[in-house]
Amino acid sequence: MENKAVFGEFLGTMILVAAIVGSGFMASALSTDGLVQLLTIAISTIFVLGTLILTLGPVSGAHLNPAVTIALAITKQFPANQILVYVIAQVTGGIFGSVLANLMFGSELAPVSQTERFALGTGVGEVVATGLLVFVVLSLLRAKKSNLIAFGVPAAVGSAFFFTSSAAFANPAVTIGRIFTDSITSISPASAAGYVAVQVVGALVAVGVVRVLFAKKGK
Repeated sequence: MENKAVFGEFLGTMILVAAIVGSGFMASALSTDGLVQLLTIAISTIFVLGTLILTLGPVSGAHLNPAVTIALAITKQFPANQILVYVIAQVTGGIFGSVLANLMFGSELAPVSQTERFALGTGVGEVVATGLLVFVVLSLLRAKKSNLIAFGVPAAVGSAFFFTSSAAFANPAVTIGRIFTDSITSISPASAAGYVAVQVVGALVAVGVVRVLFAKKGK
């Protein structure tokens, strides 16, 4: 694996988390209305995610998400022995993304969040949000429409912002990164652990669903 691919995953995840956390700071400064804040974060996330997939796709595949990397490895579309290096790059990028956003908005560089989010309902929400994201990626690859991933993934994430109970983190690296901020997008370490666990479940469910839906006849 080329170093530029690993760097692409680090850089892309860093920018993604910086956009999420930074838009959280901006949303708080703009309004106290919850809907306005959610829209601000959702719009920023949708646009930056699409842009990153378009630009970094040719470099690293633009996974930007350990759940996607794992799902691609399970479906033999990514080397299993490269999972760890990609995940380390993604998680490190996520943490640096929070630090960058904190720096931009004059916050403490790496505070540890106290925001508890995990419960039964939000756990189910994360299974759904992550499963939907991974399902979109795998389905478009199976349908040989990878050129649409840059549009399908942001659309899925943007929708999940509003119909899931968890705020659709849908990404272990993003979840871990968001531990280190006081932005309204933050999550405590304990809740992050719960989120990451159910995100992996969501990814595995998506792999199973895609295998059923796209199974070749006679198998």
